[in-house]
Amino acid sequence: MLFGPGETDPTNPKVAKATSSLTNGPGFRQTSGRYKPDPEREVLYDLGLLATRREWVRAWKPAVPGIHEVFHARFVHHVYPPHTHDAWTVFIVDEGAIRYDLETRHRGAAGARVTILPPHVVHDGRAATSAGFRKRVLYLGSDILGDDLIGRAVDDPDIEDPSLVQRLRTLHRILGDPDEAFAAETALAGVSIRLRAHLGAVNETVADRPDDEIASDLRELLDEHFSQRLTLADAGYLLHASSAHLAKCFSRTFGISPHRYLLARRIEAARGRLLDGEPVAKVAASVGFHDQAHLTRHFKRHVGTTPASYASASRSRSGASTRI
Repeated sequence: MLFGPGETDPTNPKVAKATSSLTNGPGFRQTSGRYKPDPEREVLYDLGLLATRREWVRAWKPAVPGIHEVFHARFVHHVYPPHTHDAWTVFIVDEGAIRYDLETRHRGAAGARVTILPPHVVHDGRAATSAGFRKRVLYLGSDILGDDLIGRAVDDPDIEDPSLVQRLRTLHRILGDPDEAFAAETALAGVSIRLRAHLGAVNETVADRPDDEIASDLRELLDEHFSQRLTLADAGYLLHASSAHLAKCFSRTFGISPHRYLLARRIEAARGRLLDGEPVAKVAASVGFHDQAHLTRHFKRHVGTTPASYASASRSRSGASTRI
């Protein structure tokens, strides 16, 4: 069992049968009544390992630039030996409490706080009580948090910020859906801004380019490529700004996140194609959704009905528009 990117657990727990609560998670699909790994997900180790029913591990690598790994776990007896990571470790504790040492300093994590462990710095970890703990972790690259922030993180790894905790919970929820990579990237941008502010990072500026101009450039890019798999990282490369800065400028200028704007553009395009009589599955693929189910979920949220019902109502009225 691994306990972080590139780290091997020195224990040898007994492997028990995975429960449905684990195999229903990201990276698994049901086939003939049995759950098997989903080949479309790069699952690092969703092993369904249960030393007892009280311990489990789930981890995967999402298609989101900057996130090396997502790691969810519950431990009672497991003890992390001293180790380091190449990535930043950002975690929240959902249940219980953790005791850990960061270099030579004794630390703890519990409750509504975010903990940041910097790369290349030795740390360990264990349950603070016999009840164990449940945590959710993101391993982030240096493109999200730079190595120049390591010293501040060693001195002050805890963030008492309920809003940031909620943002991270939302991000973890979105990361559970492989179809929502752009939404996850947008949410990560907001999280990274708060993390960098806590660590005292200097706010990014783009010389001679006001925020509204950057936002307009991003909107033009999204309009032009709305049906393609454009990432914020791609846009940042083209517009010479970080993903976090793009998302902040866009939201401040237009009052909507890049992800929600892109969804609305795709839904609008889908409505027109459905009214033209195109099949739902073909429409989904042509406007940038992963599949028909992905389109249907968002279409119903935006329009109040399914794509199939929307198209059917249009045909039944001999071409009369049902737009609302």
